[in-house]
Amino acid sequence: MFSYQLYSSRNFPPMSATFQMLAEAGYTAVEGYGALYADDAAVEATKAGLAATGLTMPTGHFSLTMLENEAPKVLAIAKSLKMQKLYCPHIGPDDRPTTGKGWHDFGARLEKAAQVYRAEGYGFGWHNHDFEFRPTADGAVPQEEMFDGGPHLEWEIDVAWVIRGGADPLVWIDRYKDRITAAHVKDIAPQGDNADEDGWADVGHGTVDWPAIMAALRAIGVRHFVMEHDNPSDATRFATRAITAAKGF
Repeated sequence: MFSYQLYSSRNFPPMSATFQMLAEAGYTAVEGYGALYADDAAVEATKAGLAATGLTMPTGHFSLTMLENEAPKVLAIAKSLKMQKLYCPHIGPDDRPTTGKGWHDFGARLEKAAQVYRAEGYGFGWHNHDFEFRPTADGAVPQEEMFDGGPHLEWEIDVAWVIRGGADPLVWIDRYKDRITAAHVKDIAPQGDNADEDGWADVGHGTVDWPAIMAALRAIGVRHFVMEHDNPSDATRFATRAITAAKGF
């Protein structure tokens, strides 16, 4: 299933037009993020956009604060938008542990937060950036420690961020194949290119070996492939080029 992280279109309002554009481009699903369900009006607008275009929202990102402190609200949103899997997408620099034990404990913290959502039938996991692959001063790899501390956490692997973190995604895919339930599909521009887009590229137009990585992900049963570009200068260009490329992998 080819999905689209709606965060990619945050700078190209209105979101209703993005829903229409994505449906016309051939997408069947989208992934939500915080601004789309910031309040009841936003939830209803998102729900209406899905209904009008036939798109589904099987996966969604929720902040750690919301997941830990507003579980009834998260569950209501997930039910309203018919989500299946919930992912915590980030933790700010000031809140990040600095030791292996700290990251292990953070994984346990996520595991605890997951209980209420799993009890209601939702998958629950983590979405990575690059910092999880940069060793701490005591030599620990945060992503590894998180998963040791949270033994049942799912993983939405963001392949391009794994690479930017200095790691080999194929090695990590093989190691944690039983945890990966979704993947962010985005690309990295050649060194020095696309500075106005923070060095990212449209899927299939960068340096990531997506044919090999997509094959590895499909081989372990991943179904949710979420196209993303953190800062496209043209969201329609990105969305259409990404799905065209992905269908060829």
